[in-house]
Amino acid sequence: MYILYTELDETKHDALLDKYLGLFTEEYQRRLSRFRRWQDAQLSLLGRLLVREGFTRFQQSINMHELCFSHYDKPYLKNNDTLFNISHSGEMAVACIADNYPCIGIDIEQVKPVDVAVFECQMTANEAKRVLNATDRLAAFYTYWTQKEAVLKAHGNGLSIPLQSFEIHEDTTEIDTQRFYTSEIKVSADYCCHIASETPLDTVPITVQNIPIHTF
Repeated sequence: MYILYTELDETKHDALLDKYLGLFTEEYQRRLSRFRRWQDAQLSLLGRLLVREGFTRFQQSINMHELCFSHYDKPYLKNNDTLFNISHSGEMAVACIADNYPCIGIDIEQVKPVDVAVFECQMTANEAKRVLNATDRLAAFYTYWTQKEAVLKAHGNGLSIPLQSFEIHEDTTEIDTQRFYTSEIKVSADYCCHIASETPLDTVPITVQNIPIHTF
């Protein structure tokens, strides 16, 4: 399993568009052009470029025109069993690419001030107690949030599953009868990131790698 991440750079934006936009469908090109902020457009593009880079770790060259999305917006490639997932927040994009796994999900969030109590309604009673009583409430909240989001993305049905309908305990949870395992991925002190899979992640070799934007 590979976790690849990179950060925004406004000075590289036009060059990235000129070099890579033609790899993607016209529909995606139009979507990028509708972003009001260059940051949002670049994060979206970088997420896909990280996936493309990640597939080379498995000696695969992929056609980005074959990138599809499920009914619940989970990305996949036609006729390819190698799994991947993308997330971005703040100024960072991250992608997880894995072979021979039943499912994977990744979520990253920039750690910034937030009124944690506002989200109590989306937590189970135990989660609310753990987060609201934590010495570092902000760190506890972002751990809770990224774990939950990673699990939902691994499951594949997204926010059609209420956040408070399942509880993560000691990095493990179940949705219906499906068990998921989570693990923290450290990419930056300013971000919180977790991955999730049906495979116990303490048995999985995980390579975390920064891909400097100038290498694209």
